Amino acid sequence: MADKPTKGLADVVAASTALSDIDGKAGRLFYRGYDIHDLAGRTTFEETAHLLQYGTLPTREQLAAYGAELVQGRTLGALVEANIPEIAEKQAPMEALRTLVSLAAADDPDKDSNSPEANLRKAARLTAQQPILVARYHAARTGTPAPEADPELSIAANFLLQITGRTPDAHAVEVFDTCLVLHADHTMNASTFAARVCAATLSDMHSAIVAAIGTLKGPLHGGANEQVMRTLQSIAPGQVAATVRAKLAAGEKIMGFGHRVYKTEDPRATHLRKMSRELAEASGDDTYYRMSKEMEEVVFEEKGLYPNVDFYAATVYHYLGIPTDLFTPVFSVSRMSGWTAHVIEQHADNRLIRPDSEYIGERDQKWEPIDAR
Repeated sequence: MADKPTKGLADVVAASTALSDIDGKAGRLFYRGYDIHDLAGRTTFEETAHLLQYGTLPTREQLAAYGAELVQGRTLGALVEANIPEIAEKQAPMEALRTLVSLAAADDPDKDSNSPEANLRKAARLTAQQPILVARYHAARTGTPAPEADPELSIAANFLLQITGRTPDAHAVEVFDTCLVLHADHTMNASTFAARVCAATLSDMHSAIVAAIGTLKGPLHGGANEQVMRTLQSIAPGQVAATVRAKLAAGEKIMGFGHRVYKTEDPRATHLRKMSRELAEASGDDTYYRMSKEMEEVVFEEKGLYPNVDFYAATVYHYLGIPTDLFTPVFSVSRMSGWTAHVIEQHADNRLIRPDSEYIGERDQKWEPIDAR
């Protein structure tokens, strides 16, 4: 008799990858063998994207060439440009990004090629365009034109410039750049798996990324950071402990805690907590950081749960001036580097991903003509 299926494919190895690895018991995350603690704050997002997509941390010459490719790739195609206003009017952020990335496929000069070289070029364009798409969508829905991207600025600096309309200070850029590094890849999560399933059919890069974005849109994968911020905003500062205990007693889930893989603190949360504190102090109003710390203490006391990557990311993004409903799109800005790298890796050693299933329906049913049913 066949083994019973594992719900949610928990602990089932679905692919081999050299991109990232997790030690859930020790709370460690690695990108191509590099510990996230060694990369965060020391390696730029552009370097990290190169590491994931090309397999190595770049030399200065390689980084300059990759940076130039990213700058060139920022330009949006005619079809995307023409449709941003109407999409911004009719679609929520993640719906809009799903649509815009699909449209971008038609504008891509490599759209008809699945060669390794073409996919590397598409990966760079998608990585470069995603922050532009988020910013242009936000500008269209608010009726405020986004500043043009500055070719001298990094992806992190340009995104903050275009979202806030202000030239960001150096510390804000450093913090956001670190956020992008922390979110760049995370093994076989739902959106990455969706991208690889699509890529395994030898479909194109853009189709695989649309599958990933559609998966990230689901509230059980993306959106937790947004919900953390909305929870904080719904609680009076002096009522954190009482509110959290009441929610837990009622069986409600507190977003931003616990993780399917990590059995101790998510290593990304370690950096995000520190950055949240720094930004709170710099802002002159540390209310949300203090509330977050109190919430963290109560949840650990009551449930023994650690904060995950989403919990302190919420207040970090808030202090950076990013609108709350763009928190999940910001995740896609970073994860684009990992998604595209997984598509490239899948195509390089491909086999169609086709799991089995357990049939639990009726058997040997007797057919009857429609008038006899």
